[in-house]
Amino acid sequence: MMGVKPLGLVLAGGLARRMGGGDKARIRIGNATILERVLARLAPQCAGLILNANGDPARFADSGLAVVPDSVPGFAGPLAGILAGLDWAAAERPEVIDVLSVPGDCPFLPDDLAARLAAARTQAGVPIACARSGDWRHPVVALWPVALREDLRHALVVEDLHKIEIWTARHGVVTVDWPTVPVDPFFNVNTPEDVTAAQRMAAEAGL
Repeated sequence: MMGVKPLGLVLAGGLARRMGGGDKARIRIGNATILERVLARLAPQCAGLILNANGDPARFADSGLAVVPDSVPGFAGPLAGILAGLDWAAAERPEVIDVLSVPGDCPFLPDDLAARLAAARTQAGVPIACARSGDWRHPVVALWPVALREDLRHALVVEDLHKIEIWTARHGVVTVDWPTVPVDPFFNVNTPEDVTAAQRMAAEAGL
């Protein structure tokens, strides 16, 4: 059910090693940065948006969004960012039941992401839903109940568990498929070659 819209969480805390460092979200694809594209696509689907990023939050000040760092030290991976988002939602937006997470390097996100994940989760009777396109699962493109945050904290801090799909399998997760034409909505920009490909895809598809 989608009674209360989820909080949108953009995971921009990666180290961008394959891009030589820096913030991938700032890369321009066509007439907008990846971050601008992500926020524009997510905003209508969510009750609000926040960024998960480590380091100096001032570099995202122009977004006008709260920047939430990992609470687990040492670049503990995407689950740490998701936990940070769940904790922020519990503290700042207690009416929000779920968090919708997406990576900050996907310029072509679908506009039905929240609705389809929520519907599939309800139909399957499981707490978590994640996206898939083609042969690829996207475990960080997912809908997470805020109620699972203490269990996630235990997994990260006590068990030192960092693989998303091990943790989601414990609770139950449904995978939702999206078509990959005219573009893969979850195409992510990791390398300079990906930037070139995304530029071409945006131009060809008019995105």
